[in-house]
Amino acid sequence: MRKILLISAIALLVFACKPTSTTPTTPEPVSNAPTAKLDKTSQVGIKGDWQIASVSYPGSEYIKVNSFNLADSKCFIGSTWHFISNNNKGTMTLNSPNCTAFTSAITWYINKEGQFVLKILDEGLKSKNVKTGFVLAVRNQSETSFELIDKISVGNNPTDVVYKFQKVN
Repeated sequence: MRKILLISAIALLVFACKPTSTTPTTPEPVSNAPTAKLDKTSQVGIKGDWQIASVSYPGSEYIKVNSFNLADSKCFIGSTWHFISNNNKGTMTLNSPNCTAFTSAITWYINKEGQFVLKILDEGLKSKNVKTGFVLAVRNQSETSFELIDKISVGNNPTDVVYKFQKVN
């Protein structure tokens, strides 16, 4: 009788702890990113191949900004980005001649608040295992260009770093 109760208790624990779904229905939130519904129209508008045409911020001639914890912001000029809107995946490639080359898979989405949420994935890691990322504002989106705005602090003053993307044909 004890064996039956023990086996029943173990079976109950196993089934009670099993998740109901192994596939999330929306992208996972990034640290400090608000959870919200997706802006599918904006996401479809960004689908395809893009290149960063410029990176600008006040004092850029004097101050270096380490963008996305990867490289100097100027290394992102000319970088190529591929966005897939139906699964929120893509790639980014830094290819500036004066900087270290870098390529990585990314996951991304745009929420209804106009925030672009980005995770840069190390090789072999799945998005669900990456707990940090970046939240940027989307601005001036058109068929051929858009801007991502990163908020940074320079000398305790809030500053916008503007990444201007151009569509690649």
